[in-house]
Amino acid sequence: MSREQRSVNEQDKKLIEEKYEEEKAKGVKFFPDIIYKDTIVSFAIFILLVALAMFVGVPEEPPADPSDTNYVPRPEWYFLFLFEMLKFFPGQIEFLGTGVLPGLAVLFLLLLPLYDRSVKRHPRSRPVATVIMSLVVAGMVALTIRAVLTTPPQAEAVGLTYQEQVAAGQELYIEHCAECHGEEGEGGVVEDVEGLEGTYLEAINSEDFLYTRSDETIFLVTEYGQPNLGMPAFGLAYGGPLSTQEMDAVVTFIRSWDDRIVIEEEAAIPALAEGEIPDYETHVFPIFKRRCISCHREGKEKGNYIMTTYDAVMTTGDYAPNVIGGDLNSNLIRMINREEIEAGGPMPPTRPLRPEEIDIITRWVEAGALPVRVETGLEATEGVTGTLEVPDLEATEGVTGSLETPTVEATESITGTQ
Repeated sequence: MSREQRSVNEQDKKLIEEKYEEEKAKGVKFFPDIIYKDTIVSFAIFILLVALAMFVGVPEEPPADPSDTNYVPRPEWYFLFLFEMLKFFPGQIEFLGTGVLPGLAVLFLLLLPLYDRSVKRHPRSRPVATVIMSLVVAGMVALTIRAVLTTPPQAEAVGLTYQEQVAAGQELYIEHCAECHGEEGEGGVVEDVEGLEGTYLEAINSEDFLYTRSDETIFLVTEYGQPNLGMPAFGLAYGGPLSTQEMDAVVTFIRSWDDRIVIEEEAAIPALAEGEIPDYETHVFPIFKRRCISCHREGKEKGNYIMTTYDAVMTTGDYAPNVIGGDLNSNLIRMINREEIEAGGPMPPTRPLRPEEIDIITRWVEAGALPVRVETGLEATEGVTGTLEVPDLEATEGVTGSLETPTVEATESITGTQ
């Protein structure tokens, strides 16, 4: 270091010491002045954390399940940049990203007081340090953003409340279990299930079953199955499709049949007023979901007919279209009315739809089988009788010109006199 540089450093130190003594003489005390400021800031941060916990919260993830290979582990957001950096150091050079680079960064910070002896702290007076740190921070932010964008969505917990658990379990039960055990666990003779045709299954919604089986027993039977009796395993650990929390939801739903448990009744399908046209999502699909989808879905499409979406209902099947808007001789209408036709037999095969359910589907098809209910405004004109009065034309004597008669459309069902 040259004599001039040492002189500059001495001058800087002298200025700093003078400023320090000046500030010290002003008498800003650590207590209570500094403590008061720290307390205010700490309390503000505390309130912010409480507000975030109350109004934003943390998304619920499913419990750890070693058998679920679909889960994508990720660290907390403030470590995502390190996690993302590992993608640039694959295989045998992974140690560079996990140990060498982070270690050098920590060592750089630890030794900073030894090799950076400058008394100046303003960023413009320290261009090299400012540029290096800016690049480091920018790199961390970029890696964090890249990690967030490339992370697949995580599975959410199946049902947070008891009612949500029951609802989720019902959907899974209808999809995987109702085909053999019945929509409401009533059992009976199994039909159209390969290897089990004609087999009689006892009810699982009875007191005999629910009073003598614990939740753990039902869970284990669901997970492992009963291979000697024709029931496959449903747990992921044994090659099935259901995770631990999904099987828990199924067990919760089955247990909801237990008359010793009091729960709120499932919301019923809204009743239709006389002459009201059913809406597909509100009235029709809930029936399909509860009574039909267990056999007519991807993977178990009986007759290649899928009923999980509106488009599938209208277009799929070996005898498509099974639903024709306005045609009450459509295959679906005839089969739910227990007719045996070329497209198939009575549906559902075990337990018929209730009369009100048949009425909803019939009205929907009769009105055009539309995906969304359309109020035409002409419903009230059906079967209307009356007189169309023509204004008195006496006042028009002496008036020359033409009298145009308005066009009346969509009056096919109107009878009357002019």
